[in-house]
Amino acid sequence: MPLTFGVMKLNTILENWENTPKMPVLFLGHGSPMNAVAENEFVQGFRKVSAEIETPKAIIVISAHWETKGTQVTAMENPRTIHDFGGFPKELYEIRYPAPGLPQLAKDIKSMSANTDVLLDEKWGLDHGAWTVIRHMYPKANIPVIQLSLDYNKNPKQHFEFARQLHQLRNKGILLVGSGNMVHNLRMVSWQKLNENFGYDWAIEANEKMKQFILEGNCQALINYSKQGNAFNLSIPTPEHYLPLLYALALCDINEEVKIFNDEPVAGSLTMTSVKIGN
Repeated sequence: MPLTFGVMKLNTILENWENTPKMPVLFLGHGSPMNAVAENEFVQGFRKVSAEIETPKAIIVISAHWETKGTQVTAMENPRTIHDFGGFPKELYEIRYPAPGLPQLAKDIKSMSANTDVLLDEKWGLDHGAWTVIRHMYPKANIPVIQLSLDYNKNPKQHFEFARQLHQLRNKGILLVGSGNMVHNLRMVSWQKLNENFGYDWAIEANEKMKQFILEGNCQALINYSKQGNAFNLSIPTPEHYLPLLYALALCDINEEVKIFNDEPVAGSLTMTSVKIGN
């Protein structure tokens, strides 16, 4: 799908930061919060992909776990670590990921977003869709991290079109990360196989078709996921874990290299499949 990007005036940080080689874009299947403290193939995949790219100047995360009325972006100096889950071991709640924020970058995103009134947030922080994966990639927590919310009033096409406006950030040393799961149906999890690489037939079918569309550059089919049949409907009963994938794909240029990794199902109805766009 050809992408075109208008020229918008940026201010402060983005005016002052020199252009860099184009940063890659990531979609990360984050899975269980326990991946924050686990040592498994998935966290190894997160570390490996971070080693393959230049150290970013800042990170923007679009997490499945921050849905809001309207679009918001974290704009505090020191975002808190949010433990937005229950029933897990005490060690998980004791983790803090003290990465700094970058309020001026949040303001720049607000100013460059045409047709979307982006609100500056002072309360949220970093939820587990962000910190459980970023802490494996950048354990020193010395890179500024901000989050961009998912507006639950936007449809998939509107999310995709909004994300396209962020493209020029790639040329400023900024890493954009979508964090969710391509297949995510917690109501149908096989608890007996929670720690196994196991997928129901429909989950594998949908995941394979999604990968095919991604590698073909067929963004339209992925935007119209609700029209792709029963396997997709079972895999995406609610959109919040899927939409971060559309944010990543919206930033892909024509003929840009796309790499699939961490490509395994877990617990029957989840997939950890992740995507790296660019070098």
